[in-house]
Amino acid sequence: MKTTLKITSLLIVLFCVAFSAQAQKFGYINSNAILAEMPQVKQADATLEALQKQLQKKGQGMVEQFQKDYAAVQQKVERGELSPKQQEEEAKKLETAQTDIQKFEQEMVQQLQTRRNELMEPILKSVNDAIQGIAKEGGFQFIFDEAVLLYKDASMDVTAQVKAKLGIATP
Repeated sequence: MKTTLKITSLLIVLFCVAFSAQAQKFGYINSNAILAEMPQVKQADATLEALQKQLQKKGQGMVEQFQKDYAAVQQKVERGELSPKQQEEEAKKLETAQTDIQKFEQEMVQQLQTRRNELMEPILKSVNDAIQGIAKEGGFQFIFDEAVLLYKDASMDVTAQVKAKLGIATP
């Protein structure tokens, strides 16, 4: 009797597990395609490109000024207009200018990354909200990005639904 009860209990548990596994619904999206078609992403990219050009122009100006200063010092040295002590002082000024240029380049990269994060955060939040809405509406337990999938069934692609929820026209 105990054996029959154990076997029956085990079968019921296995049946419940199998039934719940079959009831799960999965979907996937192509996040790159979604982001590529969003006007907000295009606008953010344009803003970042303008900022990058502005910063590069400033950096280029610093480099050009450094090159002019270096050439001027070099000419003065060749003409013998600078004493060894003055040469040393000028060399320190040039080293400081070079360090400033390197520091600016690092700050430029950091500034661009920070600005990119600021611009993309609300965009990614809206995409995530749309994905969550589609998941709830469609009864999906999981929605994956197709970039991480080894196999996918095209019928489980919910990219078009997410695009529609975001107001992106699909071709």
